[in-house]
Amino acid sequence: MDYHIITVTAFAQNCSLVWCSETLEAALVDPGGDAELIKQQVEAKKVTITAILLTHGHLDHVGAAAELAAYYGVEIIGPHKLDAFWLEALPTQSQMFGLAECAPLTPDRWLEEGETAQVGNATLEVLHCPGHTPGHIVFYHRAGRLLISGDVIFNGGVGRTDFPQGSHQALIDSIKNKLLPLGDNITFIPGHGPISTLGRERISNPFLI
Repeated sequence: MDYHIITVTAFAQNCSLVWCSETLEAALVDPGGDAELIKQQVEAKKVTITAILLTHGHLDHVGAAAELAAYYGVEIIGPHKLDAFWLEALPTQSQMFGLAECAPLTPDRWLEEGETAQVGNATLEVLHCPGHTPGHIVFYHRAGRLLISGDVIFNGGVGRTDFPQGSHQALIDSIKNKLLPLGDNITFIPGHGPISTLGRERISNPFLI
């Protein structure tokens, strides 16, 4: 599986364009905004979008999802249904951040722990990692040792937990019990900032020591 990070919105959010190197079928993970920029990047990579994948329901990760799903004629898949209240509150989130109104969103398919999302011949495993939001999930490509972690873990940090239904303890438990056991050689793409490896964060992330 190949990937390309598209940084979007004033929140410098990482929208991940991932694709199967064999079929060139692709998915957009967390298209938070700047739909035209994302379209240009997709065209430049000469891949075919087959799905929109969401890790959680915050506006900066889903803001362009509906527009792009309609444009490419594909389904929106994820997050876990416990984030339904965040997706229903997208108009309120828009007002809170002074952005153009984003309509409520209901994905075509919710995702549960243990399910998978297919991108061409590549299989993304789904892990439910609550804490930042209750329905936060991550996508793991085992064969490529690649994790798309959303706002669970960052290079040198972890996700905020001061939002409604956030839990710092649940977040740390998600990282220590579900992510770190995947192995030190796993590269992860966070929702914001540079990529890192789980091994590097295990020994240097101040929130995990």
